[in-house]
Amino acid sequence: MKTKFNWARCCAVFAAAAMVTFVAKAETKTFRWSNDGDPTTMDPHARSDGFVTSFDMNMYEPLLRRDRNLKLEPALATEWSNPGPTTWRFRLRHDVKFHDGTPLTAEDVVFSMQRAVATGADVAALLTSVKETRKIDDDTIDFITDGPSPILPNYLIGVAIMSKAWCEAHGTTLAASHEQKENYATRNENGTGPFILKDREVAVRTVLVKNPAWWGLKEQPIDIDEVVFTRIANAATRAAALLSGELDMIYNVPLQDVERIRGTPGMKIWQTPELRTIFLGMDQSRPELLESNIKGQNPFKDQRVRQAFYQAIDEDAIKTKVMRGFARPTALMVGPGVNGFDLALDKRFPSDPAAAKKLLAEAGYPNGFEVGFDCPNDRYVNDEAICQAVVAMLARIGVKVDLLAQTKARYFGKINAPAYNTSFYLLGWTPTPLDALNMLSELTSTRSGDAHEGVYNNEGYSNPTLDVLIKQIEVELDGEKRNELISKALSIVKDDFVYLPLHQQIVVWASRDNVDLAQLGNNDFQLRYVKLK
Repeated sequence: MKTKFNWARCCAVFAAAAMVTFVAKAETKTFRWSNDGDPTTMDPHARSDGFVTSFDMNMYEPLLRRDRNLKLEPALATEWSNPGPTTWRFRLRHDVKFHDGTPLTAEDVVFSMQRAVATGADVAALLTSVKETRKIDDDTIDFITDGPSPILPNYLIGVAIMSKAWCEAHGTTLAASHEQKENYATRNENGTGPFILKDREVAVRTVLVKNPAWWGLKEQPIDIDEVVFTRIANAATRAAALLSGELDMIYNVPLQDVERIRGTPGMKIWQTPELRTIFLGMDQSRPELLESNIKGQNPFKDQRVRQAFYQAIDEDAIKTKVMRGFARPTALMVGPGVNGFDLALDKRFPSDPAAAKKLLAEAGYPNGFEVGFDCPNDRYVNDEAICQAVVAMLARIGVKVDLLAQTKARYFGKINAPAYNTSFYLLGWTPTPLDALNMLSELTSTRSGDAHEGVYNNEGYSNPTLDVLIKQIEVELDGEKRNELISKALSIVKDDFVYLPLHQQIVVWASRDNVDLAQLGNNDFQLRYVKLK
């Protein structure tokens, strides 16, 4: 029997389908944002870079995380305890799945901790105190530490959990080192987090979509369906894209545009004190600097030279002219909000070019010297402008500085382990556990051969007295005694001019006024908090 074609019914079906498509598109919420730098890898163990870690942790998750008030809260672990002086125990959350649909297991946790300290990983320093990660049963993992480790849970927020099976299947059981550059995990991901990687164009555009199977949706529904990140290196172009409506938010706001954005209807400025300290470092390990006209000796081994550099720099001028007031000058390598910060020690030595020249002369450099200077141009607020100001200030005491400013991918590959190919550099540091021990252990401990201690001590500074103090801080369980030890260590770092601290940044973001988000003092941007009104 021949069926008569019903045009009316056909048209009705097409109209209904079109309406469903239209409604679906209308209801899809896309959040568009930008930064001057790119999240250089999707591998959460490959780079210890605040922006990269923040981006990747929207796809991956740690055992514990921080809430919008920076308090520790459960993530892939629901509870944790310290049953013995050298044991931390974690209970896994049930019914968690990776993005490929496979379940999270205790084996994945053990594997991830091993991968995080293996060759190629850049986060090994977070697990310095861990001797072994041991599966107790399907839901329980013990961390066995090398002595008491009172703040281990604080460190674990920086270690993402990866799928053992996925890594094995794709030949990425080791992270890609700075030298290796890439492996499968560099451009692909398989986390458990609230967002899934949809598309990746390196240094151009990265698209994420909401994970409909995320374990946390019941307690915290995700408001946005799609996230489009675009790298826009030029500050003026980035601000213009926000003001024109092409973007919903910019992460690194050009300070010269803050008031213009603030005064534009429909726009909003977000700002909060940051826990990151911006500082200068100097090679103190080589007998001769890599980049200097001084041969046969290293000027930075002399404490008087380091102090001369410190007193040649006018941080108040940097705050006012370069940072437009969005900085807090500091004398310490940690700031307020970090456990161990000591306000009594936070007094800068005065800027005094005449005194600096005298110190150089006493050290045997009456005419100054020439030195190379490494600086990123897309990592920190006005980083290259800060470096240019430092160049001008050191010129006043006869030091000729050859500035090399480059993208963070090239910059970090040059100055960091294993080569440490730098003589003088600018860097920023946010203590992941929000405790001064992190800075002391990673930036000032004598470098160990296993990359567990002093891995970011790019200077090669070594002080046995300080090393002993750091070891005491690591195991001291009494909070008051522990902070007294931290103050002693911070005093040594300050008085020996181990580093030249400049300031803590003020975090400045900008968005359209229909955007709601959580701005954290560690500059962590968690997309799960974003809402579009």
